[in-house]
Amino acid sequence: MADTLLKLARLHDGPEIFHSLQGEGISSGVPSVFVRASLCNLHCRWCDTDYTWNWEGTPWEHERDQEPGYQKFRRDDTLIEIPARQVAEKVASFSCLRVILTGGEPLLQDKAWQTMIQHLQEKNPAYRFEVETNGTITPSADLDAQIHQYNVSPKLENSGNSASIRCHAETLAFFAQSPKAWFKFVISSSEDLAEVDTIISTHAIPQSRVLLMPEGRDEPTLQQRRLWLADVCRDRNFRYSDRLHIQLWGSQRGV
Repeated sequence: MADTLLKLARLHDGPEIFHSLQGEGISSGVPSVFVRASLCNLHCRWCDTDYTWNWEGTPWEHERDQEPGYQKFRRDDTLIEIPARQVAEKVASFSCLRVILTGGEPLLQDKAWQTMIQHLQEKNPAYRFEVETNGTITPSADLDAQIHQYNVSPKLENSGNSASIRCHAETLAFFAQSPKAWFKFVISSSEDLAEVDTIISTHAIPQSRVLLMPEGRDEPTLQQRRLWLADVCRDRNFRYSDRLHIQLWGSQRGV
């Protein structure tokens, strides 16, 4: 089997691969191994993994730009290229069979993930794979056959991305018809709800597969937003998703 390189987020001297609990979405609380891809085709101004794309020399804005000491990242400091087989070996070192491909935007590296997954399935066919995606890239048929669950997070106007790059009708239609896809919308204010309604109706997304999650990178912000958003979910029959990892560990990486 020909090997390929995966571009992953760098954590200390190696790739950001870690064993933790899923913090968001329909699998919240489930033990999982996370593999964090570098690179993203969107640039959300509230992104909490901006080290995967907000590099020196890029024009993107981020909410943290005004913080003392915050600056764009050096690409070589935050990205590492690893053969897919080595990534599989690292994943297999954990006693956990649920693997979450996250980012960044993992679907930018479709072929390399296929190789990694094949290596892991040769070790144990019981592995299950989730993909966390922004819903702008359609996976290949070969990768789709290997994935058990998609956690699709279409971006809203609050992300700072233009509609032309964050809304891809063909890709959203693919996920809307997939029984493996769940949709998670990041909500900053009540004004976001009308946009969610429009996306759901325009792209025929089943409401039963929609989750709303408060935007926030710290517990005080989440607490302020979760209270009214939980009421919205109850009254409008949406599922609610919190951010368990922020409650447990804050914004610390690799946990």
